[in-house]
Amino acid sequence: MNFALQAHGDQKRKYTGEPYWFHLAAVAGMVSTIHQDQEVIAVAWLHDCLEDCPVTFDDLCQNFGRLIAEGVLALSDLEQGNRDERKQQSRERLSRQDKWIQDIKVCDLMSNTASIVQHDPSFAKVYLREKRML
Repeated sequence: MNFALQAHGDQKRKYTGEPYWFHLAAVAGMVSTIHQDQEVIAVAWLHDCLEDCPVTFDDLCQNFGRLIAEGVLALSDLEQGNRDERKQQSRERLSRQDKWIQDIKVCDLMSNTASIVQHDPSFAKVYLREKRML
C-alpha cells in the first residue's frame, strides 16, 4: 500500500479530482472480500504502477518478488496500436491469466465503471461495449 501511494504521488482521478489512491483502495478492498492472500491484495494495490508511474518491472521484483511483479505486469495495459487493436490484445492477454488476476481486473473494472458512467455518459457507451467484450 505504501509503495503504491508513493508511486502515484499526487495523481488525481480523472473525473472527480480525488486522490488516485482512492481507486487503489477501492480495488484492494473489493479484492480482499474474495481473496485473503496478501500477495493478491498487494497486486491489487499495485495494479496501475507500471502503466501510470515511473516504476519498472525490476523495481517491483526487487521490492515484492517475482510473483507480485508478474501479477502487476499481467494487469498492465502496455499494448501498442490503435484503441481497437490494444483492447483486442488486452482481452487476449487477460484471457490467459489465472483466476486471481482476472478477479483483480473485475474489481478494477467495477471501480472504473461507476466513475465513468456517472461522469462521462458519452464515453461510457464505448467503455461498456469494450468491457462486455472483455
